[in-house]
Amino acid sequence: MKAMDAFRMRGAWGSVEILRAKSALRMTRRFIPATRRRVPTAYAWICALLVFAALVMVLPAAYSQQVSAKDVVAPAAYASYDPVARGMSFQVAVVMKIHQGFHVNARQVSEDYLIPTDLRVEVPAGFKAGEVVYPKGTLQTFAFSKHKQLNVYTDSVVVRVPVTVLASAPLGAQHVAMKLKYQACSQEICLPPVTKDVDATVNVVAGAAQAKAANAEIFGKK
Repeated sequence: MKAMDAFRMRGAWGSVEILRAKSALRMTRRFIPATRRRVPTAYAWICALLVFAALVMVLPAAYSQQVSAKDVVAPAAYASYDPVARGMSFQVAVVMKIHQGFHVNARQVSEDYLIPTDLRVEVPAGFKAGEVVYPKGTLQTFAFSKHKQLNVYTDSVVVRVPVTVLASAPLGAQHVAMKLKYQACSQEICLPPVTKDVDATVNVVAGAAQAKAANAEIFGKK
């Protein structure tokens, strides 16, 4: 009798355990679909955050790459006199207008690997060019040089060249040919160096009375 009761108790306990297991299984089945519904939402948020972070890092560099190195600087040449007389000295100024968000290395560079701004002048017969005068740069830090200030040009700068017209200079329109070399950089990257042709036209006259100061906004009143 006791053996039979013990068997029945074990059978009843087994039934209880089976019922508990079935109940737990039902709860698990209810939980899993809900979790599956939430996982894609969380995954989508994670993907969106990763895409946003990638765009923040890539877009500035992509914008820099869209701007060609030759388009970063728009140089223009001006003469302090036009016309200019034989035997006179005048200046040629090259105004460098630099694209917003970019800079170019100054003449005096802060690191050996940087390429300085350089202006080469080829004067026509009867002209003599002096030493090129470069403006001072400003010290700034960038994403690629956080621990080192670099000497750069930004916005608009003027490079000047003193020129003398000899007595033997031919009359009429004369061209002072120049080559401007620079390396442009954004906040993140540096572009390959570029050389651009710049030309200044001056008219040569025989007498000083015919000479006339020009471009006072650049050279000041004479």
